[in-house]
Amino acid sequence: MLPDILYLVHRVPHPPDKGDRIRAFHMLRFLAQRARVHLACLADEPVGDGSIEALNELCARVAIVPVGRWFRWLRAIGSLGLGRSASVGAFASRALRKIIHAWARETDFRTALASSSSMAPYLRLADLVEVPAVVDLVDLDSQKWFDYSAECRGPKRWLYMLEGSRLRRFERDLAAWARGITLVSAAEADLYRHKCGAGPVHSVVNGVDLEYFHVMPQVSNPECVFVGALDYRPNVEGARWFCQEIWPAIRNARPDARLTLVGRKPVPSVQRLAHIPGVKVAGQVPDVRPYVANAAAVVVPLRIARGIQNKVLEALAMERATIASPQALEGLKVVPGREAISAETPEQWVQALLQLLADPERRLRLGQAGRRFVEEHHCWDNCLAPMEQILSLQNVLTGIEPDIVPIPSRRESVNPAVNVS
Repeated sequence: MLPDILYLVHRVPHPPDKGDRIRAFHMLRFLAQRARVHLACLADEPVGDGSIEALNELCARVAIVPVGRWFRWLRAIGSLGLGRSASVGAFASRALRKIIHAWARETDFRTALASSSSMAPYLRLADLVEVPAVVDLVDLDSQKWFDYSAECRGPKRWLYMLEGSRLRRFERDLAAWARGITLVSAAEADLYRHKCGAGPVHSVVNGVDLEYFHVMPQVSNPECVFVGALDYRPNVEGARWFCQEIWPAIRNARPDARLTLVGRKPVPSVQRLAHIPGVKVAGQVPDVRPYVANAAAVVVPLRIARGIQNKVLEALAMERATIASPQALEGLKVVPGREAISAETPEQWVQALLQLLADPERRLRLGQAGRRFVEEHHCWDNCLAPMEQILSLQNVLTGIEPDIVPIPSRRESVNPAVNVS
């Protein structure tokens, strides 16, 4: 009989169209092949019937708890006022706690997995105290707030530093009670060990859907594309910096060059970039692949980045020549100049992009090398394989005892799939 696993996610993991959803969805699909997954998640926007249907097909049970944006902000401020992390407080939900309580009373969970630090407090509820807990931090989020602080002045600088400090304290405490802590790259895992100390820390890297993001024929038009959620601060700042500091020099040398910004919910400062010659803001689109396929080069000019950038993996999978900042490549084991080009200063960006636009053979070589790289290192099943042992599933699937012995089963229960909205 397959074990029961509780999976807590701070955002509905479908459709898998942005960073956190991509990892959570593929994690869910991986687990569903090995266990009965009981998925409980929060939703800060409407959830389509197609998403509910897709999740119910994978899970033994699904609970989706709506959370209003304004109430989330109020909870974040309240948590900050009580001396705790605003990020953690923003995802506190009494309704979700009630659901977890009800499920835990009737189901013997082999393990409980929380996606992100924001969901980790639920694993400390009294009903789950005997259930081995694993926290998929993904990134060391506290470092993101410290990075934001370094880029700001005034009250924002102080607030970001405060949130970074409180979240760092919370992340450090995880090692005292969690069976496992997973992060998206070896670099992030090393950063956790350096900043938070030793603990049951594991690197579980992101993959890419190699069938969905398949190879496309090369193009000759001087089209560039940037893909990313355009309401997320690192993407917003990266797009603005590139359009204001890099793009004018590109257009001066190549008046025929074009840049398209693709991503959900472009904020006003991004929308205004469409006034720059050669820049188009496509915004949210049903499928990013045609835009990537139509590009001679994919640009990823992030100056603040944590973990692994899915947008880089997707571009490489489609054999597109990619230029990225060192920060955007940090979590990957690419060799700069072989699978992707690294550029940091405006001068490096201009030189690299102009050379790439003028050299279709080099674009082809980079694209082919990039595809080989993701095929070798970023197949989802291979990337997520360590989760079998971390979640104590190896003995169920292969008869091999895991290194960490699970708490003995208290009871058995089979639950029908339901949706709570």
